[in-house]
Amino acid sequence: MAFGASPEDPALAAAWDRFCDRLKDAGRLAFKDAVPANPLQRADAFRFLTQNLGQAFPLALETADPAWPMIHWFTHPTMKLGGDVADFTYRQAWISGQYRYRLTGKRGTARFFNVTVQGPKPALMANGNPPLHEPFGDVPEANLFGHQLVTDADGSFEVLIGGEQAGPNWLPLTAGSRKLFIREGFDSWDETPTPLTIERIGQCTVEFPGPRPLPTPQRMIEAMQWAGDFATGLMRDWPEHSWANSGGVCDPTRLNEFPGASANSAEDAKRGRMAAHMIWKLAPDEALIVEMDAHDGFWIFGMGGALVGSLDFLTRPVSATPARTAVDEDGVVRLVLAHEDPGVANWLDTQGFAEGNLTYRNLLSQQGAAIRTRLVKAANLPAELPPTTRRVTPAEREAERLRRYHSVKRRFGI
Repeated sequence: MAFGASPEDPALAAAWDRFCDRLKDAGRLAFKDAVPANPLQRADAFRFLTQNLGQAFPLALETADPAWPMIHWFTHPTMKLGGDVADFTYRQAWISGQYRYRLTGKRGTARFFNVTVQGPKPALMANGNPPLHEPFGDVPEANLFGHQLVTDADGSFEVLIGGEQAGPNWLPLTAGSRKLFIREGFDSWDETPTPLTIERIGQCTVEFPGPRPLPTPQRMIEAMQWAGDFATGLMRDWPEHSWANSGGVCDPTRLNEFPGASANSAEDAKRGRMAAHMIWKLAPDEALIVEMDAHDGFWIFGMGGALVGSLDFLTRPVSATPARTAVDEDGVVRLVLAHEDPGVANWLDTQGFAEGNLTYRNLLSQQGAAIRTRLVKAANLPAELPPTTRRVTPAEREAERLRRYHSVKRRFGI
């Protein structure tokens, strides 16, 4: 038996060739202007592509049938996409408004938890531009936050999705509902994640008998097309789409400063967040001081690369949250972006990149912070910071790194 022995062989081969051609096109975008022309960040652009190839077909095929839903980890320490923020986990499940679902779990202690039903993806956004590549661009329809979740004494819960309203833990579906998106935000290192599973109500019963169907040649061809679109879309859209369309993103020509206002649209409110975004660029001898007045609530700063994927949050100090951040005696939070460890507690590691992104999230609040920045020479940092700014020894830095490492591994069960 060889090629051509099955009637679907030519169509499958042609679809695979098209996918491989699209993959070549995606790789060429690693050299676009938005990717800094230095060896480390050119390599990182290809890493961004290869990491996401690992989820192209799980999204396109393996978890795509809403009649057989599965929780898919959208980002993790070896897969970054979508402006993901360190100290968040992101999961999704493809669903359909024609079914009803049961999401079950045991609430962990993460400070922020949110389950969102995402609706149809519009052909064009309100400004007339196309939306982000799949699986982005859909619109939030309904939310359930952690403080709204009703649990048993041990934290166990069940969320019913779709159909008639049934109890407090219920999310409605519409004819266009297509995705469940789950975000969990962590503050202190000892917080624990929420394990989850989802099933279609009636699955594996007389109502819906039998095993999950195998993919047909046509279904496989469709998945190859989707995966090719995904690979080229992620390399095409990041970061330029956010520059042109996202609220709270500073003009890319205005480096090392946050915009005057955070993104605070109705959709942001549905997601339970405010957001602001800065593009930074540091010479080898420079550092950037980022300041804001300390405020109540849960906020996160997270470092990202040129394509907006998060930096190495498993082993490097690339994020800050209230529980882990020192506040100076004058009530100001001061973070320091620097290529080398400056010996201050609130260091954000550039991991050697010349350029990147810093994202601010303020969760479950409509009060954004005024964020100030100062570009200084790294050698002058001691004079640029208050004398009482908390310093750390190399041993303390490594102890904190180990706490980060163990905490992140626990969040993802790795």
